[in-house]
Amino acid sequence: MPQHVRPSPPLAAPAPSPSASGPPGAEPPPFPRRIVFLARRDLGNPAAGGSELLVDRIAEGLTAHGHQVTLLCGGPPSPEPPALPPLPASLQRGDPHDLGGAPARGYRVVSAGGDAGHFLRVPRQLPRRVGACDLLVEVCNGMPYLAPLWHRGPTLCLVNHVHTDLWRLRCPGPAARLGRRLEHWALAGAYRRDLMVAVSGSTASALRGLGVDPGRIRLVHNGVAEPGPLAPKAPEPLFLAMGRLVEYKRIDLLLRLWERVRPVTGGRLVIVGDGPERARLAAAAGPGVTFTGHVSEERKHQLLCSAWLLLHPSLVEGWGLVVMEAAARRTPAVGFDIPGLRDSVEDGTTGLLARGESAFAAHWCTLALSARRRDALGRAAERRAARFRWSHTVQSFRAVAAEAVLDPLSRR
Repeated sequence: MPQHVRPSPPLAAPAPSPSASGPPGAEPPPFPRRIVFLARRDLGNPAAGGSELLVDRIAEGLTAHGHQVTLLCGGPPSPEPPALPPLPASLQRGDPHDLGGAPARGYRVVSAGGDAGHFLRVPRQLPRRVGACDLLVEVCNGMPYLAPLWHRGPTLCLVNHVHTDLWRLRCPGPAARLGRRLEHWALAGAYRRDLMVAVSGSTASALRGLGVDPGRIRLVHNGVAEPGPLAPKAPEPLFLAMGRLVEYKRIDLLLRLWERVRPVTGGRLVIVGDGPERARLAAAAGPGVTFTGHVSEERKHQLLCSAWLLLHPSLVEGWGLVVMEAAARRTPAVGFDIPGLRDSVEDGTTGLLARGESAFAAHWCTLALSARRRDALGRAAERRAARFRWSHTVQSFRAVAAEAVLDPLSRR
């Protein structure tokens, strides 16, 4: 664990008052009771990705523990999020200590307006559409809501990764510089009295680099669901990339490297996901490449099980949730040595990290040609993934939420 970054503390809530404790023997109400997440998208949005899945799993877990959870987001909320793995039997019986997924949304979702315009509407929409809350959780993914400047009450900032290098990819020069400065000022200045949840040591390090007080940062890792029975590996080489098809995921680079790797390894390259780059990428793809678009959870499980390798050429990651999903299916990953992937991939143990394009291609070929090495990395990855479960994520987040409400600095 990085220095000067605290893991989430044990959950400690104050004793409930007699009026709140209910009849003798009843469980006390959860603390804090009313939690509102403020995020750009919900899981049903076509542009949803790992951040939305993380919020959904935490929100479902908090709901299972008895918290009243609302997600206030931009864009029209989907009435049903994508199908997720079913709840384990223990949670179906009401046990809140084992969250493995949820087939349907158990928390409230409210739209604050359009994808861009809702950033301006949120301060008015929160009291009108949602009402009072005990804790406001702002999910800061680049463009901040600046909740501490307009919300009276405890706030908590959830950061997947700092977008420093992404602004120049998404926006023209002046807008990129403005966005980068606004994000950095918000994280180091506007939120200076709030606790921050970082999803990885790399994200925590980036926050410290901006000047965030290390004593205000808490680590809450992403989880992974128990995958169930594993399917066998494909008999022929099958390489998998999975995620939203946007610029910073660098699938175009993967396609170029495939032309160097394919004559050595043979096999197929399957790319799962959708996004604004799909048409351009599909037009540039060579032989042996398949674009599947969105797939069901069942098909996703089959592909992650049967793949020889997960290929993850992303430029920026907070954690790389799909890496751990693949690891749970005994599938090692090849990625670049970047923040986030340094946390989700143990280089040389659960996968390989490259420091350049040639090294990425070399790692790809090496593992494709060595079944013994692939198997060793895959088994180590499976063992490590077993230490990351959504139930642990929810428990850690609950502890930070309680701390944030009790923190005297966060009270306004």
